[in-house]
Amino acid sequence: MTNATAKDDVFLRDLWYFGIVGSEIKPGQMIQKERLGELVLFGRTHDGQAFAMTDICPHRAILLSGGEMVKTETGTQVQCPYHGWRFRPDGQCANIPSLTADQTEGMDISKIKARTYPVHESYGVIWIWFGYDAEAAPCLDPPTLDIPGDSKIRMHDECDFNCDMDAAVISLMDPAHIPYIHNQSWWRTPKTMHEKAKTFGPIERGFSMLPHKPSSNSFIYKLFGTDITTEITLELPGLRPEYMKAGDKHVTTVTIVTPVNAAKTIISVILYWNHPAVSFVPKWLIRRGMHIFMEQDSAAVDSQAIGMSYDPPQMFIHDSDIPAKWYLALRRNWEKHRKEGTDFVNPVKKPTTLRWRS
Repeated sequence: MTNATAKDDVFLRDLWYFGIVGSEIKPGQMIQKERLGELVLFGRTHDGQAFAMTDICPHRAILLSGGEMVKTETGTQVQCPYHGWRFRPDGQCANIPSLTADQTEGMDISKIKARTYPVHESYGVIWIWFGYDAEAAPCLDPPTLDIPGDSKIRMHDECDFNCDMDAAVISLMDPAHIPYIHNQSWWRTPKTMHEKAKTFGPIERGFSMLPHKPSSNSFIYKLFGTDITTEITLELPGLRPEYMKAGDKHVTTVTIVTPVNAAKTIISVILYWNHPAVSFVPKWLIRRGMHIFMEQDSAAVDSQAIGMSYDPPQMFIHDSDIPAKWYLALRRNWEKHRKEGTDFVNPVKKPTTLRWRS
């Protein structure tokens, strides 16, 4: 195995992660993002093909993102800003301009390669694979979303959380914090709290809050009519789609938790819809609502991070904290499965009904 399996590695591997929204890069463009503590250069060839490689030049470690994308007869190449070295999208070194003719003949530049990452583009997202073995091909299919018809992204927003990935995931899936952290008259308040019972079931690498009628104390849901059902799933490493469906109409909110590094996480919220009720709402208003929610959660985990820095014990109670316990068990079991070769064990064995007040 590679150095990705070092004891201080805190990230789950052999999984597809959110890279960027595809519209962020046009043909012939590139952009740097930090993912799992690594500087990644996302690019799109002049023919429109997405790729990803390390943003660190293997020659003298300057950032390749400071260079340019060059269109050549053999295809797109990334040119280093320091000495003009060029790399193909597969990482292969294509040219070292400082070499003289005889030096070129005596040096096999095909042995020089920048690290690359497998990518897959679907649902308007460029997904990136992080494996325990950096040279091995992906062993899983890319993520799939249950989006009927057109899967064009209608809206996208992001927010940084100053915490590790686990704290971010647990915060976003915690049902009991909603009337307090997200205390708004147009959403939910402590005065509207009542008892709820939701049934959860297992999925391949996670669990689902099975399709159900949305909460009656959520004003926004009422805009979509009375025949709507909601399903919320959580799949490793941090994919949380919420499907609201009414016949052939839908509103799908995909929240994705991605570790930037060990102390910082990015929350990406992507909306897809074909429901006419949403189409009549001004996009700026929807975006503002999304951002309010993310800022509230961000402030909560920032405060929690201060408390966690003192290494206190934590309590997990029934039933509202059970999804958090499931997530932590999923994480442990996946790591053991991939590192030790044991069967992956989903802690959610069968449909289970949880009850709480929210």
